[in-house]
Amino acid sequence: MKILAIQNRMGIGDMVIFLPFIEAISKKYQTPISILVKENSKAKEYLIKNKYINDIIILDRTNKSGRHDGISGTFNLVNDLKKYKFEKVFIFNSSLRYNLVSRLAGIKSIFQYPLFEKKNQHVIQAAQSFIRTKLQTDVKSNPIINLDPDYIDQAKTKYKINKNQINILLGIGGSGSTKRIPAKKFINFMEMVTKKKDCKFFLATGTKNEEQSILKEIQESKFQDRCIPLDKIKLSETLPIIKNCDIAICNDSSFSHLSAALEIPTIVLMSDTPLLYGNYSPRMYPVIPDGEETVTHNTLGKEKINPEKIFNLFNKILN
Repeated sequence: MKILAIQNRMGIGDMVIFLPFIEAISKKYQTPISILVKENSKAKEYLIKNKYINDIIILDRTNKSGRHDGISGTFNLVNDLKKYKFEKVFIFNSSLRYNLVSRLAGIKSIFQYPLFEKKNQHVIQAAQSFIRTKLQTDVKSNPIINLDPDYIDQAKTKYKINKNQINILLGIGGSGSTKRIPAKKFINFMEMVTKKKDCKFFLATGTKNEEQSILKEIQESKFQDRCIPLDKIKLSETLPIIKNCDIAICNDSSFSHLSAALEIPTIVLMSDTPLLYGNYSPRMYPVIPDGEETVTHNTLGKEKINPEKIFNLFNKILN
């Protein structure tokens, strides 16, 4: 049986969140399934050897000029999917577009969120309800990414990861400015922890100007000899390094989702996104801005993230 799952949300974190639900479909039908995802999900860099996933099909929708954008793009997508001769499709959204595409691609069994109900959907609860209703299966929100043990060992050797040290991933990037905690907050934490522990810091971030500025400020601090930047290497090479870390401290970013899925205890610095993105995994430990009871898209709290709270939680997790 050939089965497709459509997950059209944008980022790496979204892909990680939906992973248990996609795997549940494969387990139910006892066959690997294909997924249709956006390029920004970077799925091919960490799911290519997932035993529950067959083909990773890229949904090319970029700035209204992608192969699958617009009316002509819709028919391109139909023709692309026809080639696979899918028999079932699970659509993790309420969009009429993907329903019509599936029908035109000749897929007979279509399972989808209720149409036109996108507003106020809880990203995890909606997926849980969908799978429970369609497959009579309860899925826990606990994504796990498995890596080849050889890759983990190779990273350990290449980057001289010493298990007598505390190896810490610092996820200092973020998709938007309001998610990027200032460098001084990380440096303050580094000051506290290095007084007590022998640490090495792996700095994970993106290429945007502000991200690079934060990276530069940390690298030029007195902790530069303890820091290894990861911004110039591929995500697929970064993952085994993360797997070798003892703990991760990350902004709400792709790295917080990936490190938790790699089964690394992850402190998530939640400054400006709903709390559910920082506590859905049992390995996530959110820190919210001082003076706030929770966080939303309007919190704007990156200046109120308290390094001492991070340090206390760090000690609690590792002790």
